[in-house]
Amino acid sequence: MFEQITILGPGLLGASIAMAVKERGLAKRVHTWSRRAETRAKSAEQLWCDAVFETAGESVRGSDLVIVCTPVETIVPLVAAVQNDLSPEVIITDVGSTKRQICEGMDQLLKDDGPIFVGSHPMAGSEQAGMAHARVDLLDGAACIVVAHESESAAEIRVKEFWIKLGMRVCTKTAREHDAIVAHVSHLPHLLASSLCAYLAEKNPNGAWLALSGGGFRDTTRVASGDPELWKQILMGNREQVIAAIEGFEAELDQFKAALQSGRADVLKEFLNEGRQFREKL
Repeated sequence: MFEQITILGPGLLGASIAMAVKERGLAKRVHTWSRRAETRAKSAEQLWCDAVFETAGESVRGSDLVIVCTPVETIVPLVAAVQNDLSPEVIITDVGSTKRQICEGMDQLLKDDGPIFVGSHPMAGSEQAGMAHARVDLLDGAACIVVAHESESAAEIRVKEFWIKLGMRVCTKTAREHDAIVAHVSHLPHLLASSLCAYLAEKNPNGAWLALSGGGFRDTTRVASGDPELWKQILMGNREQVIAAIEGFEAELDQFKAALQSGRADVLKEFLNEGRQFREKL
């Protein structure tokens, strides 16, 4: 499908993509770059990696697809740094959890007659980070949102085909639609899990209650183990939509509280039943 792919940032997602690319024969060569020397050294040992480079610019030369798998705040600056090394025909995509700021930044950066950027967000991952946790099947069956434009370009078609061939369920949304959706189904749940853990840490500083918690608590708070620096960037990058999601959830929580305060067991059961029915659709 591609002659040469460069993965900028071979962490959990980047390395998993590279593994799947090699297994499915979607590129003849896979190049990687990481800002950390130890990650570059580890990449050089992997069967899915054909070449590792000390600079990002060197790694993208000659590639017809570049996938930026670095934290959201670094995506646009990194592409700017390697811009002069990119082939004019190259397609650039990313795996960022926010899209509007990234897409707007790329529109300002890239010229009409040069590389083409198509925003992507493969909704696959884990609270665990790093290449050590990468898996060849991480993307299988997971959703991937590709940013749609007014008219579908050949680059957009190729990017969608790429994710589909990696086993993903692909849909297209505008950048704003994407950010609104993930604010509710990804960013808000992470924020709730983290705030619940922070609240309980204040209520029970020595952590003794944890020994009395069950699987439900672990399932509810699993994502709170995510990298705080990474999630700070995601939440700040999508704060307009995240605030709207918080406000909507606050209104729902107030209704739960009101039902409890007024002793309305029927209303409480209705809320619980609605939540159960939604959850069972997963």
